[in-house]
Amino acid sequence: MKTVSKEAYSRRVEEASPPSPLGKDCLLAFLSGGTICTLGQALCNLYQALGASLPQARTGVSLSLIFLSALLTALGLYDNLAKYAGAGTLVPITGFANSMVSPALEFKSEGFVTGLGAKLFSVAGPVLVFGITASVVYGLILYGLSLL
Repeated sequence: MKTVSKEAYSRRVEEASPPSPLGKDCLLAFLSGGTICTLGQALCNLYQALGASLPQARTGVSLSLIFLSALLTALGLYDNLAKYAGAGTLVPITGFANSMVSPALEFKSEGFVTGLGAKLFSVAGPVLVFGITASVVYGLILYGLSLL
């Protein structure tokens, strides 16, 4: 087996990897993320026009964006959108919904418990654990400060 030096390996990787059009990627991410946020604002305005209070409208927006992201993921369209839009599709709520649904769909053939149930939180599990832990720690700090 022939070994390759680090320099030769780095040179081969550089030759095989085309340069990324950073400006174009940033613009597409900005436009696609902005479009998702604009959709969220339009939904909020719609829900308020239909008689929902602002907190209710915001909840409706969150649920709608999660549903749309999960639906697009299930239909295989979210990945195609992400290839084109790049980081813009990682707007937190839509990206999180995608990260929950993707592994679940991938392993659904293994059954509801060992496939869907076990893999549903493979990506999102650590995020949930960290988020819950951070909120508890933050709450305890605020409570401790309020006692002073």
